Amino acid sequence: MTLLSTRNLSRSFGGLRAVEGVDFDLPAREIRAIIGPNGAGKTTFVSLVCGRVAPDRGEIVFEGRNITSLPAFRRVQLGIAYTFQITSVFKNLTALENVALAAQNNVADVVARAESVAARTASALDRVGLSSRSAAKAGELPYGHQRLLEVAMALALAPKLLILDEPTQGLSDTEIADFCNLIRSIAAEATVLLIEHNMQVVMQLAHRITVLNQGSILAEGTPSEIRSNAAVQQAYLGG
Repeated sequence: MTLLSTRNLSRSFGGLRAVEGVDFDLPAREIRAIIGPNGAGKTTFVSLVCGRVAPDRGEIVFEGRNITSLPAFRRVQLGIAYTFQITSVFKNLTALENVALAAQNNVADVVARAESVAARTASALDRVGLSSRSAAKAGELPYGHQRLLEVAMALALAPKLLILDEPTQGLSDTEIADFCNLIRSIAAEATVLLIEHNMQVVMQLAHRITVLNQGSILAEGTPSEIRSNAAVQQAYLGG
């Protein structure tokens, strides 16, 4: 089943065509990586999907519903969670408080709210390995842990689609290995779309890879197909 699709999705900033005519299909339960050189349009594309940026033209369909005109908060309610390239945690709140704020946005039943928020919060912190740091102020956590905290905040929303922008930035090798295991476990219950420059992570995790270049899709395929694609080699992988 196709979870997300875009047709002719385009966005310009002044004279810069950041995303141009992108047709994209993402099946449910897939781990899809988006790669490309700096300025290829990767972050703009996912910002269009999550509603942070409005398209100039084209459409976005999620679970069969046209969501092109929906604001970002409505897309979150439908199950689209997005972590930023730059951390967006509340630095003066504890890790637990950050995740609880996200969790309560996904609980409509006031009667069940307290118990559900507590359960979602504890589960999300445990999954990213931050249970022992739950009482620490977010701003006092190492940068890599702040990245993991942001993932926990997204998980607390119980997303159907989890979009991650440069999630391994600032993580140690051991943390990256743990992160890859986490993403594989998430993919059992949600679809994952990630922008990632660490090609080792991309090749290990992704079921399929979409390569953007100058705002358009240059290639799509499995890791082995992308690795051997001559156009991708020339544009991004270094010849």
